[in-house]
Amino acid sequence: MLDPSCGDGRFLALHPHSTGVDCDATAVSSAAEAAPRGTIECADFFDWAASTTQRFDCAAGNPPFIRYQRFTGETRRQALKLCATLGAKLSGLSSSWAPYLIVTASLLRPGGRMAFVVPAEIGHAPYAAPVLDWFAGHFDEVQLVAVRQKLFADLSEDVWLLYADGFGGRTGHFDLALHERFVLRSEPPIADTRVSVREWRRWGSRLRPMLLPSRIRDAYERLRDSDLTTPLGRVANVGIGYVSGANDFFHLRPSEADELGVPGDLFRPTVRSGRELQAGAITEETVAGWRTDDRPNFLLALGPETSLPVTVSRYLDSPRGLEVRKRYKCRIRTPWYAVPHVSVPDLFLSYMSGEGPALVENQARCTCTNAVHGVRLNDRGVTASRLRRRWETTLTRLSCEIEGHPLGGGVLKLEPREALNVLVSLNGDLEVDDERDLQEGVEILRRWRHRG
Repeated sequence: MLDPSCGDGRFLALHPHSTGVDCDATAVSSAAEAAPRGTIECADFFDWAASTTQRFDCAAGNPPFIRYQRFTGETRRQALKLCATLGAKLSGLSSSWAPYLIVTASLLRPGGRMAFVVPAEIGHAPYAAPVLDWFAGHFDEVQLVAVRQKLFADLSEDVWLLYADGFGGRTGHFDLALHERFVLRSEPPIADTRVSVREWRRWGSRLRPMLLPSRIRDAYERLRDSDLTTPLGRVANVGIGYVSGANDFFHLRPSEADELGVPGDLFRPTVRSGRELQAGAITEETVAGWRTDDRPNFLLALGPETSLPVTVSRYLDSPRGLEVRKRYKCRIRTPWYAVPHVSVPDLFLSYMSGEGPALVENQARCTCTNAVHGVRLNDRGVTASRLRRRWETTLTRLSCEIEGHPLGGGVLKLEPREALNVLVSLNGDLEVDDERDLQEGVEILRRWRHRG
């Protein structure tokens, strides 16, 4: 048995003929004590895998989960190179566990099997799709075990289990077993759902929708294909707000602007947080409240051609300004103080939320930071108020759960490309039976992300 990231050796200790690899010398020492009959290698796994001639009957483990921002350098380069050699083209956004699984599988003997703890992202992350595609093309059987209650209570990350058998074969389906809690067993559990690779692709190469009963998926697909519903991307564009590079410098309180003598036409109200999207609209009264409360919700909006008053130049050349202009986002633009991509969307959309993403009208013509999304209508037949009202339907709430993806702590995240696929029933109301099924679907998916 191979464990490619053996840590303290608790998997190795359970198998009489085990080999473990880890780059941490302290962990390797602990693993040697835990599995005295095992072979422990202190090495970078991908370097070791590229040179070893050993092949294994099985593999098991809990690979490191390092997001792409920190999974860098020579280790990442070697990992992605090995995967490409094996026929798996992984995205630049891939976290570390993805190449660990593929490279480990390549070290199995024909007919070999493997079982791994994997992040629940395998069920919805775009970068996970090439991993599952590769496994379907290299194993006779691929099974995912989705466990709703956390396996590791002290971690925000949800995890599933992956089991693959018959290396060297191929399969046209994935088996999915759904469990409320983890129960130790000697055999893989019986699958609740068999998902063909074709159906998986039809659902955007995501397994998370398969947490829903088939009757709810069928109802959703029927509505998706009907004239009753429209993807948001057909009537609007969704994009992130501006990136200032120094929010504490470019956003001022009204009292600060008065003290500095900033002219009112250079001082624009802006939505800085999804927490501000509570009501159905950002209105003039909302902005007046920000002024009364002296909130830092006003952007110093300077363009490349703006004629700078003396008071503003003095602020830009202050000790804070001299420091801020050295920050990366400021340093790479000309002039450094001109925040780009400041615009006025028709609506605002929260992209991280608990209950579900909020869509709010922009009646006060505010701008927004990249903490929320800006929605701009491209269909003259759809008004902001109509779209906002239809966003609150059961269909759209479920569509947000399906198209978005869960983060730790019960939070749902909706990226712009995901928001474009969210369904809106602009052409009428749903039947009572459909409403009932879709509401049940909302409740199920919220429970799986530990919300409610």
